[in-house]
Amino acid sequence: MRNTTLGFIVKGNKILLAMKKRWFWADLYNGIGGKQEKWETIQQAMIREAKEEIGIDISDLQQVWILNFYFEENPDWNQKVHVFKILNYTGEPVESEEMKPYWFDVDNLPFDKMWEDDRIWFKDFINGKNFEYTFYFNKDGKLWKREKIS
Repeated sequence: MRNTTLGFIVKGNKILLAMKKRWFWADLYNGIGGKQEKWETIQQAMIREAKEEIGIDISDLQQVWILNFYFEENPDWNQKVHVFKILNYTGEPVESEEMKPYWFDVDNLPFDKMWEDDRIWFKDFINGKNFEYTFYFNKDGKLWKREKIS
């Protein structure tokens, strides 16, 4: 299972989500992040991905959540997602070839245009609760099973 990152910036009642423009779940909103390279820590991966995807430089982040994803038909996609709250950064989020950032009100998130599992754990994230979930997706990419570990 590969290690990946997923980061979110929360400012007051706003959260930054980004529209994925290509490949894995294109046209859906999510946080920023991606795969950890062999030469980097998971925190370094989050910092690198933020720079590549929306052009910001992270100076402070906190990892407190884990999401495990298993894909029935594509085991190469299985991943342990290290979820980060980005506490401080410099630069303004900008669009890249991969992501287009948008600010949303935390009480009005576009769940109909987000991953199916986000409806399950996102409120815990917004409320500052620590958690670990495992999600299983079928061959059509639909969520068929979930487990809350903590």
